[in-house]
Amino acid sequence: MTTHTTRTTHATHTASSTVPTGPAAAAESPRTRLDFAKSAPKVFRALVGFDAAAREGLDPALVELVQIRSSLLNHCAYCLHMHTNDARRAGESEDRLHMVGVWREARHFFTEKEQAALALTEAVTLVSDGGVPDDVYAEAAAHFDEQELAHVLALILTINTWNRVALSTGKVAGTDERRR
Repeated sequence: MTTHTTRTTHATHTASSTVPTGPAAAAESPRTRLDFAKSAPKVFRALVGFDAAAREGLDPALVELVQIRSSLLNHCAYCLHMHTNDARRAGESEDRLHMVGVWREARHFFTEKEQAALALTEAVTLVSDGGVPDDVYAEAAAHFDEQELAHVLALILTINTWNRVALSTGKVAGTDERRR
């Protein structure tokens, strides 16, 4: 078993703890984080609604590519596992799935529109690294009409939120809770 030390800061105290990691971690340690959907059901439903609205009118393959790229950048194994499986079920090829993380070096796997969406996904996901550059935004705007672009931006915002929910609440890859 692999372990690492994490520092947890709470409003009233600071504590260090050893947290198991790896495939066996979920089975070995009790669930110590809240169930977001149960603890904040109104917020959760609002996020589900926002996510559904963001996807409207967008190509399902593009939706999954954006969600996979953001999940890779955010190191969210839970969402990455979920969305690569969703993409496969929707008919996405293994070749393209393997290339999402290195799409700039494998541009021939993706359309110009998909490349523009992936670049925008990176810029918005990593916004603290320098904002969203004008050239990245302009390239996306050249491939999407205003309504589509707004939906792509909303999609990027929702997957970044989902990634943060999953990471903050300790979701474990391979436990897609939508199927309960």
